[in-house]
Amino acid sequence: MMKSEIIVFNEVSIKISETNILENLNFSISSGDFIYLIGKTGSGKSSIIRSMYCDIPIQSGNCIIDGVEIGKIKKNRIPFLRRKIGVIFQDFKLLSDRSIYKNLEFVLKATDWKDKSKINERIDQVLNQVDMIDLKGRFPHQLSGGEQQRASIARAILNNPDLILADEPTGNLDPATSKEIMNLLVNINNKGSTVIMATHDYDMISNFPKRTLRLEDGKLFELSKKT
Repeated sequence: MMKSEIIVFNEVSIKISETNILENLNFSISSGDFIYLIGKTGSGKSSIIRSMYCDIPIQSGNCIIDGVEIGKIKKNRIPFLRRKIGVIFQDFKLLSDRSIYKNLEFVLKATDWKDKSKINERIDQVLNQVDMIDLKGRFPHQLSGGEQQRASIARAILNNPDLILADEPTGNLDPATSKEIMNLLVNINNKGSTVIMATHDYDMISNFPKRTLRLEDGKLFELSKKT
C-alpha cells in the first residue's frame, strides 16, 4: 500500500539570518519514514526543523505538515498542530524545578488531559517504554545526560504524535548512550511515527542507515534513499 505524504516542501525559502537564507527547498517525506537531515553547523538543519513546528516562519513557497499548510496557519491553530508533533532537543529542555513525572504531567494537562488516573497511566506507559519508570520522581539535575534525553523522548511521545522531530538528539551524549537513544527512536519509528533527525553524527548514520537529506550552501540534496 502506498504511504501518504506527511511533509511536503514546495519551493520553500526560510530566513536564518539577515544574510543567510535557505532557498527553493523541495522534498517530501512519507508517513512512517525515518529521515536524517545532515549538514555543517549553521547550515540550517535546526531552522528546517523549527519551521516544521511553526517556531520560525517560512518566507515563501508551500509547506504542508500533516495536512496543514503552515504558511497560512492562524496563530490560534498552531498549538493544535503541535499536538501532533513530538520534539526532541539536544539540550533536553526539561523543566528544572519539577520531577520527571511533573514534567510529563505538565504536557498532558496543557493538552487538555483531565482525568488524573488516565494521566498517571499514560505517564507510566511512556516511562516504561523508555526504561525510566523507576526514575520518575527524580529531578533533571539528578539524572545523567542519557536519562534526561530518555525523559525528553518520553515527553515527545506522550500524545502519540504522527511526527517526531529530533534536533541533534545525540549531540551531547557519549557513543554508547547515543546508540541507546537511536535504538529508542528506531523503535518509535517502527511503531508508526515518522522521525526526522537533524544530526552531524556520521558514525550513527553508518550504524543506522536511513534516507538522508543534506544541506549545503543553502540548498537541500538527496544523499541517500536507503530505508
